[in-house]
Amino acid sequence: MAEKIDYDFQVHERPLFDAWMEAGYFQRTEGFGPLADNPYTIVIPPPNITGVLHMGHALNDTIQDTCIRRARMQGRPTRWILGTDHAGISTQTKVDKKLADQGISRLEIGREAFVEQCYEWYREYGTTIVNQIKGMGCSCDYSDEHFTLEPAYVKAVRKLFVDWYHNDLIYRGKRIVNWCPSCTTAIADDEAEYVDEAGHLWYLRYPLTEPVDGIEYLTVATTRPETMLGDTGVAVNPKDERFGKLVGKTVKLPLVDREIPIFADWHVDVEFGTGCVKVTPSHDPNDWAMGERAGLERINIFDETAHVVEGYGAFSGMDRDEAREAVVAAFDELGLLDHVEDHDHSVMTCYRCHTKLEPWESEQWFVAVDGLKKDAARVVEDGTIQFHPERWRQVYLDWLANLKDWCISRQLWWGHRIPMFYCDECGWEDASVEDVETCPKCGAAVRQDEDVLDTWFSSQLWPFATMGWTEEGMGAPEIKRCYPTQVLSTARDIMGLWVARMVMASMYCCDGIPFEHVIIHPTVMAADGKPMSKSRGNGVDPLRLMQDYGADGMRFGLLMQVTGTQDLKFNEAKLESSRNFANKIRNAARFVMMNLDGYDGGAPDPQNPVDRWIFSRLANLVAAVDEAYADFEFGDITRDLYSFFWNEFCDWYIELSKARLNGEPEERAQCQRNLVFVLDQALRLLHPIMPFVTEEIYQELPVKKDAPMLIGAAWPDAKALAAYIDADAERAVSMVCEVVSAVRATRARYGISPRTELSVVVKVEGGDAALLQAQAGLIERMGNTSELAIGADVEKPGESSVTLSAGLEVYVVLSGLVDFDAERIRLKKECEKLEKDAAKFEKKLSNPGFLAKAAPEIIEKDTAKLAEVRDNLERVKAQLAELG
Repeated sequence: MAEKIDYDFQVHERPLFDAWMEAGYFQRTEGFGPLADNPYTIVIPPPNITGVLHMGHALNDTIQDTCIRRARMQGRPTRWILGTDHAGISTQTKVDKKLADQGISRLEIGREAFVEQCYEWYREYGTTIVNQIKGMGCSCDYSDEHFTLEPAYVKAVRKLFVDWYHNDLIYRGKRIVNWCPSCTTAIADDEAEYVDEAGHLWYLRYPLTEPVDGIEYLTVATTRPETMLGDTGVAVNPKDERFGKLVGKTVKLPLVDREIPIFADWHVDVEFGTGCVKVTPSHDPNDWAMGERAGLERINIFDETAHVVEGYGAFSGMDRDEAREAVVAAFDELGLLDHVEDHDHSVMTCYRCHTKLEPWESEQWFVAVDGLKKDAARVVEDGTIQFHPERWRQVYLDWLANLKDWCISRQLWWGHRIPMFYCDECGWEDASVEDVETCPKCGAAVRQDEDVLDTWFSSQLWPFATMGWTEEGMGAPEIKRCYPTQVLSTARDIMGLWVARMVMASMYCCDGIPFEHVIIHPTVMAADGKPMSKSRGNGVDPLRLMQDYGADGMRFGLLMQVTGTQDLKFNEAKLESSRNFANKIRNAARFVMMNLDGYDGGAPDPQNPVDRWIFSRLANLVAAVDEAYADFEFGDITRDLYSFFWNEFCDWYIELSKARLNGEPEERAQCQRNLVFVLDQALRLLHPIMPFVTEEIYQELPVKKDAPMLIGAAWPDAKALAAYIDADAERAVSMVCEVVSAVRATRARYGISPRTELSVVVKVEGGDAALLQAQAGLIERMGNTSELAIGADVEKPGESSVTLSAGLEVYVVLSGLVDFDAERIRLKKECEKLEKDAAKFEKKLSNPGFLAKAAPEIIEKDTAKLAEVRDNLERVKAQLAELG
């Protein structure tokens, strides 16, 4: 970690944030220019009220703020919708623990009091992460913050449940669900986490009720011997000739003395274990399916905490692990434990408490997803919704294709209570948006369902329930003008849980998509490539990063690390370089403003080649940045901005402008105007990612502004700037920079004083010679040369160094100044390096695997690099030959 610098970022950043807020920039404001009637909206993935800012939030919020700030500067009426999620299991767990620390149980205080405790938690901690998001400079609409348990949102959730129920898209039934014995609630399939476990395969003997051809028992293989207490059948594959004569017979289930059938089912894997499978329909989803086909009895042997229920003798009351040991011991004692093998397998765990999940039969509410999947797939298949990177499109479609009916009921108290009402007197039941107290059929008191809805059921309404849909449907002003939203940025782990469900809900409720683009940002991993976690001790706190590097440094440094890869190995050094970049921006702006005495604010006018060069580079930069924004290539955006501002604007343009700032009044005035124009345009380009430092400088610029604050200023116009593109000026000045860099590098390499004049010869091909010759004065001044020769036919002087670059050979005469033996050594090292580089590219480009998988543009780029390396290698070898 870099040392902290003596700069209080909070002192500089917070007043600017407050000024943006007070000026109303974060709310939906009137647009301007050609895009004034083209709204741009983002909904934040609502963070949990139990959450604090972590690196995933920091990256995702930076991406969203960058998009919304740029759209605002483009003149679009923007709004970034903010809110938090009630986070059912997470919040209930936190409040349970809080009460337990006080010696209180929620069961003691009852549901109503417990829910009030959860609201107390929300009021106390619900704004924590929102305040941290403010610290990042995020321009959300804080004036209209939403919560997934606010009254209007509750009504929207209930309305969707009622509509789906009445359209037969929601049903109740007994099914196998993933049950968490610790949270005592069902968990959806796609919320389960899989963990590899070193386990065993137990081979158990089940005696036949009556021997068949001398066969007295079947041996089954299982990873869960404790569930045999609930076995109601033994299955074999119908093609397995070993057991054909046993199909239709029965075995006596040990320990419980239950007679169960042997039956055939194609699901059985002949190669697994012995080919005989114990079937426990209530504790395995595959067994459930086989049991349904065979008409087997379903027996649930566990209670909600995964303890064996009454009726199983000594096993009753044991938890799963205790029952496993006891059952294996009992089989061993009876001589029915055939043998045990090591067997590694994957087990499902709860995503919240990481307890092993229990496949458990219970009555739950389900969404029949087949009635919703088709439209949600179609709008991605036809490109109406686009994924970035594009490869996630197929992942989304595969997830939908494999989606099973969604278990939406949770056995919790905190959340959206299922709006089903029951009359125990006459049997009436129905779903209702409004609470029902008396039965409409018989007048008796009714009761509401005890369960709450899965958190994802409510959050799937987020894009439209936050825009007035509850009250006015598709006629709500915000919905009519601003729906669908433009961008959703989120992590890959909730692409199915949330993204797909938002699409399904929006297609049903709004008859259209919820967003046009989905950005799946990379997951921020630790530097070692492992997931960040407290247990590993490799987590990084964004709040600490903002203290050390400022919000700008953290934001820019994070986006610099974004590529098309799935994971991002966090590199704090990038944040340090980004903080230094912010300082470079300040220093460059300070230099410009220190040289604005007498500034008259006239129009920019690039007359000389240096001005034409930087204006052309600026025009190309704006076009490149716009293109990268269209593809959400944030890493490319940051790298292009960094290169332009630091290398071209600061290192060269400001340097090349110094003499003119001390020149004649007219020349000085024009130089001032051009410097201010380029700086102003660069600040606009940088603002979406680095809002604070750019706004601070913009406020100090003594120029006529098109907006009182940079946040509302116009984005650079690529079409207008295209008039400045000048290929000759770019080539001429880029050659000047290369030659001067070569001369300075030679001085540094051989310890030659900057005051010592040098004789320089530049060999340059074709028309480039004339372009460069026209700028000879710049080279002479900046390179401090006594003699300068430029041409296509010039010869290499004796006792001179050589520097090679694209289309140039720069010779610096070193007679009497350096040790030529050292120059030979340097050239030999350069030759060795180029030979290694050539070998690397040759090996890569001859690898069939690389050629088959790599994108065409990557192959083309590497082929061009190889050609350049080979060309340079030949030139260095030639120079070595000349030295002898």
